[in-house]
Amino acid sequence: MLLVLSDEYKEHLAFLPKVDPAVVFEFGRIAVEFLKRGINSKVYEGAARKLGFPITTVQHGVEGLMFLLTESSKLMISDVDFKDSVMVLGFSTELNEILLQLYVENHDTIRSTLTQLAPSLPSYHNLEWRLDVQLGSRSMRQQVVPMVTMLLHLTTGDADNRRCVLQTNPSTLLHLISALEAALASMKNNHARRILRNIK
Repeated sequence: MLLVLSDEYKEHLAFLPKVDPAVVFEFGRIAVEFLKRGINSKVYEGAARKLGFPITTVQHGVEGLMFLLTESSKLMISDVDFKDSVMVLGFSTELNEILLQLYVENHDTIRSTLTQLAPSLPSYHNLEWRLDVQLGSRSMRQQVVPMVTMLLHLTTGDADNRRCVLQTNPSTLLHLISALEAALASMKNNHARRILRNIK
């Protein structure tokens, strides 16, 4: 699978051939560090001063390189596909080899960093439910008002349990069930399977 870059990122990466290959390698190291620890604007200022380029040009170059490495790692692109994706940009063979080396050396680190940055969502643990039916009241004797009350037990990644109380009428519950069944059915089509395979 080839990585397709937008025109904006192609423009950001167009800065790379203007600098020395050693600088590109250093920018790759900076991009990985920024991914781990966050962006430090002082690094941009120092690099811009040394190279004699505007700060925004250096910043866009590093961010373009960061995007190239993270998207390739997310999609688990093979070395050959990465090389083909970069070849489309029209860089020299030396620069293509440096970018490939950066990708190969940092692929696992970037994937583990992205995994740590992903939010830990709560997962289903248990469900308790009760059906309440109001048969009448003082003002209306022949009244039937059903209500479903659910207690949803959720577990987060750090073994912390959470409870949510949900209350709805049966018609809304049936609509919710049909929407969830449709979502589950859509997960079985080829497009969704391809996306899931690339996420893992």
